[in-house]
Amino acid sequence: MQAKTFKRSAAALAVSLAVAAGAGYLSARHGIADVHAESVPAVSAPASPAAAMAMPDFETIVARSGPAVVNISVEGLVKTRGIASPFGQLDPNDPFSEFFRRFGPGLQMPGGEQVVRGQGSGFIVSPDGVILTNAHVVAEADTVTVKLTDKREFTAKVLGIDKATDLAVLKIDADKLPTLPLAAPDSTRVGQWVVAIGSPFGFENSVTAGIVSAKSRSLPDEGYVPFLQTDVAINPGNSGGPLLNLKGEVVGINSQIYSRSGGYQGVSFAIPIEVANNVKDQLLAHGKVTRGRIGVGIQEMNQALSESFGLKSANGALISQVQPGSPAEKAGLQPGDVILKLNGERITNSNELPPKVAAMAPGSKITLQVWRKGETRDISVTLGAQAAEEVASADTPAADHGRLGVAVRPLNADEAAQLKAKGGVVVLQVAGAAKRAGIQPGDVVLAVNGQPVADVAALQRMISGADKHVALLIQRQDARLFVPVELG
Repeated sequence: MQAKTFKRSAAALAVSLAVAAGAGYLSARHGIADVHAESVPAVSAPASPAAAMAMPDFETIVARSGPAVVNISVEGLVKTRGIASPFGQLDPNDPFSEFFRRFGPGLQMPGGEQVVRGQGSGFIVSPDGVILTNAHVVAEADTVTVKLTDKREFTAKVLGIDKATDLAVLKIDADKLPTLPLAAPDSTRVGQWVVAIGSPFGFENSVTAGIVSAKSRSLPDEGYVPFLQTDVAINPGNSGGPLLNLKGEVVGINSQIYSRSGGYQGVSFAIPIEVANNVKDQLLAHGKVTRGRIGVGIQEMNQALSESFGLKSANGALISQVQPGSPAEKAGLQPGDVILKLNGERITNSNELPPKVAAMAPGSKITLQVWRKGETRDISVTLGAQAAEEVASADTPAADHGRLGVAVRPLNADEAAQLKAKGGVVVLQVAGAAKRAGIQPGDVVLAVNGQPVADVAALQRMISGADKHVALLIQRQDARLFVPVELG
């Protein structure tokens, strides 16, 4: 569970609220006297056999599904800045050093490396050891260890990471493992019972249950995932674990919680399994995820906007910007167009559009129904490709992983055009010297000591022939900067 207002993956209060809500409901229907008269027999009466039979059979679900849920522990090195406190130099591992780093004015600390450990959950989807989990569980890890319910432990290989959807695929060297079946796409319904199994706070194979509270939730900075919202108790350590329906099928992967305290507060979010399965298949097949792109900026419709555009309802996605040279511009879309349907499917809210488009393959032809100047019209668009995500792949070419500590791949045509670069390579994984220098996945290495990097082989030659120190020119988002690296 990650720390924002939304946390990537407290009961007495919930009980009291439930009782209060129930009392209020009865009072509204019957009046105070009737509530007191009827509440005693209703509470004390034993449940009928029919009611007992209607309760979900969580025990069977857990017994059948539990062995396929794994505990994931990670370990990695992070570069730290030491501090000089009023009491002298502090050890970077001392817990008080963090206090002085945050609150001590102008304090400095000698640099060093610190071991960081974390835990999460995952589940097995293939008998030969393929595991799904969250990207944020393993993204910065140097070592990933998977523990099964039978106490066996394996060092896992990260086959692929897709940070845009917060998904990762792992592989352990084992066979004949128990697996979890995946639910059919779009089979989940609001109000249905769901069960989570994971390792909250390190308590392995903990089980919690609840219902699906809502579907297609859009969260800040998470535009590619139409999240499932649940009231299942999810806490740090549950990240990456399965959300199961009453058939024992995975309907989602627990990913985030909304919390003001850092712990569960009744609102948690899971990645729908159809999104996860699509990402998994692409990572296993290609080592990366490709997504469709229209090339527009959109905003939510409201009543005032709908009235100004002459629409009867506030449905749809309002185009606020069309990117130059994009598929949208080529198709004739304009700012002020309201997208009402995608391939005949209604767009109710603007946040529904990005994940639907992203799920389609680049090159696909789609039909958008748009509202323009008081009338609807159909516009055909051929999708472009989103820039490649930061992924790690088992067959990714590595550029002298020993000295520099990176795995890279060439820029694709779209990326090269966006950066206006004739060469360069995209960083997929970092470790060792590169990690200590602050190189990050997604950085584009353009030059080494002023010499342009044409491709992966060129970078490998430059690093192998370099002295102890090199300066890398990198592109990071919209900025270019030189990063000095002390090679191993």
